[in-house]
Amino acid sequence: MRRRCLRCNRRCSETNNNMKNNRDQYKRIFSFLADMLLVGLYIAGFSWVWYSFYSDAILLPFYRRGNWVMILIYVVLVLMFSKSFGGLKIGYLKKSDMLYSQMLSIFCVNLLSYLQISVVNRDFSAILPMALLTVADLIILVGWVILMNWFYFRIYPPRRLVVIYGERTAVELVKKMSRRVDKYMICESICISESTEQIYKTIQCYEGVILCEVSGAIRNDLIKYCFSQNIRMYIAPKLSDIILRGAEEIRLFDTPLLLCRNYGLTFEQHLTKRAFDLAFSVVLLVVLSPVMLLSAAAIWIEDGGPVLFHQKRLTIGGREFEVLKFRSMVVDAEKNGPQLAREDDDRITKVGRILRKYRLDELPQLINILCGDMSVVGPRPERPELARQYEEDMPEFEFRLQVKAGLTGYAQVTGLYDTQPHDKLKMDLMYIENYSMFLDLRILFMTLKIVLFPSKTNEEAELYDLQTGTQMQDAAEDQENHEKGD
Repeated sequence: MRRRCLRCNRRCSETNNNMKNNRDQYKRIFSFLADMLLVGLYIAGFSWVWYSFYSDAILLPFYRRGNWVMILIYVVLVLMFSKSFGGLKIGYLKKSDMLYSQMLSIFCVNLLSYLQISVVNRDFSAILPMALLTVADLIILVGWVILMNWFYFRIYPPRRLVVIYGERTAVELVKKMSRRVDKYMICESICISESTEQIYKTIQCYEGVILCEVSGAIRNDLIKYCFSQNIRMYIAPKLSDIILRGAEEIRLFDTPLLLCRNYGLTFEQHLTKRAFDLAFSVVLLVVLSPVMLLSAAAIWIEDGGPVLFHQKRLTIGGREFEVLKFRSMVVDAEKNGPQLAREDDDRITKVGRILRKYRLDELPQLINILCGDMSVVGPRPERPELARQYEEDMPEFEFRLQVKAGLTGYAQVTGLYDTQPHDKLKMDLMYIENYSMFLDLRILFMTLKIVLFPSKTNEEAELYDLQTGTQMQDAAEDQENHEKGD
């Protein structure tokens, strides 16, 4: 059955679509200019602080070019952290998420810049100017986010979209997109069982198409048709699509080919990743040892029970290992048998709620990383019985075991507390197929943002750009949702 939204204008208007497409080509220019405005204001503020308070106060003052280098380094840091936290995406992120990302970014940049100035000065420099600069940057940021979003959504109102679905309805996807009414207006849905003529006629009425659970030749025809008509498409990818995205492009004489190696990471990638895991786990165990000792003491003081929790999990190749966590539930949490852990579970202790909220219960897994059972970044380690249960419905679930299980991962920072296993599998495969050391670093930065600004469920969700890793979706604690017991 076809359903129409009462808010939508049912009349087809190809002229309006063409005008929209012509206006869209300037969207990147608008975003670029807005981003440069913010970065320029940051640079202007730092330059004034540098010349006013630091350039002549350091032990060996720079000549002109040395000052320029200091400012250039600041520019690089601003761009690097803004890119890593995904805070320069006007129109793609909610205002709150842009604020969180940029707040964390500018704090990191100014902290590193202060440390850099102190190193150059060979002594701790005055911190007040950098503190005042940070406050000024935050005020500028709030004004920029409000103003630029206002302009953006006046120029680019929500897109009118039609959903084309197959065997299963697209209710969940539509619900998620409907939470961004500032960007997407779902006006109609039509089943693929309708006639081809009717489907094409319906597509022409809207500015974009959402394909969900449409397979085979019909999907290919729809993609080609929308491509020929310059109509935007949003496609819910299949697992085979994700595998193809990670393929290597090669050429056999004059014939292009896609090579899917399908064996996970290369030897060099495994070696680099292991070296990073060792360095990361050793440094964090040393730096966070006071936090771990306080967490352990708080757990023991609350109920006198064991501090650590052991549980069998799966890692690379389906190998089982004992994962370590700080105990966040009562000692006899599974006296009535295994149960799914819920966000409002009354088995979670008071200390456990704090540990879970800020991911501190995961810190003992640094020992698992040091021992080689886990990696810093990778798919979430699942319990063997849950993995077998998922594989009954999704035989492809074992594909995620091509790499070691991770302390954090792509699915953890882009998923939600109630992310479905099938979607989590897709995100894990995207990580494996597009692996790079830079992607690992980006995920670590995003993890830091999640720890400081945690979300909860799909009720707070945005969308997420799965191609670039740019955040369009509030992340949350999805790793606890599918685990039984603690």
